Amino acid sequence: MIYALASIAVGLTAGLLATAASAQATLTSVKQKGILTCGSNRGAPGFGAPDAQGNWTGLDVDLCRAIAAAIFDDPTKVQFVPLSAQDRFTALQSGQVDVLARNSTATMSRDAQLGLEFPAINYFDGQGFMVRKTLGLTSAKELNGKSVCTDQGTTTELNLADYFRANNAGAPSSRTR
Repeated sequence: MIYALASIAVGLTAGLLATAASAQATLTSVKQKGILTCGSNRGAPGFGAPDAQGNWTGLDVDLCRAIAAAIFDDPTKVQFVPLSAQDRFTALQSGQVDVLARNSTATMSRDAQLGLEFPAINYFDGQGFMVRKTLGLTSAKELNGKSVCTDQGTTTELNLADYFRANNAGAPSSRTR
């Protein structure tokens, strides 16, 4: 028992040291470049989207500017890189972006399998179904054969499939964008 606890403690310590070293390497790289490269949504009003003049605004944008201000004492030293749901984690892993500030669900599998670290949750949301009232539906279980739109490669898409499987309801056809 003591050996098992000691092994777990050593493993956790090694993991934390590796994470700290990785974070330090990213910070050093950002400082050398003189700009923070922030992976953002392609355009989610309220979270991150460029206006007609190309100026980015939104909650995620403000987070990136706050990080840039903390590093450089200048919130303008940030470059936004619009990323799709499919490209966002690869861009972070490859170093194309220094930080990812866009809608991304923190999951244990993403931490473990992708080697990503979700340091804090800055927005908590939920999921639901919205349908036209004229359809006369009283339950999402009645969506069998209907089209449901979601972003491909997202947790939302997985949750949709899980919901219908768990409720023994026929899955609707899925249209992704």
